[in-house]
Parts: sequence; structure tokens; C-alpha cells
Amino acid sequence: MNFKHRRADKPELNLIPMIDVLIVLLIFLVLTTTFSREAALHIRLPEASSSAPPEQRGVQVVIDAAGRYFVNEHQLVNNRPETLRKALVQAAGEDKDPLVTISADQKTPHQAVMSVLDASAQAGFVHITFAAKSVSDGPSPP
Repeated sequence: MNFKHRRADKPELNLIPMIDVLIVLLIFLVLTTTFSREAALHIRLPEASSSAPPEQRGVQVVIDAAGRYFVNEHQLVNNRPETLRKALVQAAGEDKDPLVTISADQKTPHQAVMSVLDASAQAGFVHITFAAKSVSDGPSPP
């Protein structure tokens, strides 16, 4: 029989798995903070580096910051899509496929622009363009 006294092993703290977990957490945090910063971008519209002057023929639709519509400089009585479609058809007159130029204020609600696009499609107009302020004209006021 072996009666030798065995020495108890001292407990060890292995740091390598803990470091691996910390590196994975660090990578996760770096990636998620990068994506959240990307969502916080601030943009200013509309501006273009070079904007061609709009053609005189066709239908001019102007939308102010409040979302009111002006078709060829005549204000619409309401903002209903049917009224907008009828005004576009009337402004086009004999022209079956006019160029529709949308000039929207920088603070125009997106829905107002989408309503013009939808009304143009319902009227059968496929040539649509957007007017933009040239950046060379100077910065726009805040």
C-alpha cells in the first residue's frame, strides 16, 4: 500500500478563455456602434452639382413646405389625389405625354412628392423630373 501523502493541486485561473470572450464582446460592440452611427446621418435636399434649367413645355408642379400643390402656378383647392390628377391632365391639355417637372421645397413632406408621382402615373405620364438648386448658386439657408 502506498501511504504517501499526496499534495492537493492548487486551483488555477485560466485567463485565455476569458480573454477570448472579451475580444468577441469588443468586436460585437464596435460593429453595433458603427451601424447606429450610420443611421444618424443628416442630409439636406434638394441640391445638385449641376442642374439643367427645366424645359418650358410640360407641366410644372410646385410643392411648398406646407405640402400645398401649385400646377403651372395655379394653386389647387385641396390636396386630394383625384384633384391633383385632374389638374395634371388639364395642364397637359392636348399633350398626351408631357414632361412633369416637380419642384419641391427642401422641407416638403415626402408624402406630398409621392402623391404627385402617383397622380402622374394614374394620368399616364411617364416623363417626370425633379428640379434642384445648383450647389454653385450658393448654400441654402438653414
